[in-house]
Amino acid sequence: MKIEEMLRYFSSFPFASLDEIAPGTSLVLSPHPDDESLGCGGFIASAVSEGRPPVVVIVSDGSASHPGSVSWPPQRLAQCRQEESRDAVSVLGLPSDRLLFLGFRDTAVPSEGKMLDGALQQLAGIVRRYDCSTVLVPWRYDPHCDHEAVWVMGQKLKALLPDLRILAYPVWGLTLPPDMEIDEPVPTGWRLDVRDFLDRKRDAVDAHRSQRGLVVEDDPEGFVLPEHLLGKIIQPYEIFIAS
Repeated sequence: MKIEEMLRYFSSFPFASLDEIAPGTSLVLSPHPDDESLGCGGFIASAVSEGRPPVVVIVSDGSASHPGSVSWPPQRLAQCRQEESRDAVSVLGLPSDRLLFLGFRDTAVPSEGKMLDGALQQLAGIVRRYDCSTVLVPWRYDPHCDHEAVWVMGQKLKALLPDLRILAYPVWGLTLPPDMEIDEPVPTGWRLDVRDFLDRKRDAVDAHRSQRGLVVEDDPEGFVLPEHLLGKIIQPYEIFIAS
């Protein structure tokens, strides 16, 4: 199937309520600080408004976005990005005690071995502590190694806790070349209407100032969220794929 066809399926998913998509308490796994806002900002705000705030876990430290900066070495940048995540989820209404950080190095999120096993045990503990019934992970075709690794985490977590419902949300996958072929069957899933929370989502994305080119000034080749992605992300609905 080509990406353009897959995206047409996504855009034709039926609208469903939050209860239909993700009943109970949800765990949102975000590969980097900002993916929680880009992929699930409306979902988070909607769940908060319904009195069942999710738990958001930022998996990597985001420290690799500006490798050429001298004034913002990885440790300082990681701290900045953590603070930006706190600001972003605050905009969405999420209590600060429901934002957690695993702290893996950016571009080095494990998809196998002892480090993955340790992460799974941490996540299983979080699921049990907060009584989560649904886990949101990035779409498996998001073109970044950390997104792919977090998708694997979701599958492995379900193997440990079979009653979990796993849903995927696309971020960078929305920007893949339309004629790219992927080995994927016809997808199923839902769209969540987030029009009432779109301004909050936009403000949450903007809270990630380092990723908007507003913080690091000595790395002209550093990462900046591209407008073509934001145009696809800041929409009146969010996409959740049955996984």
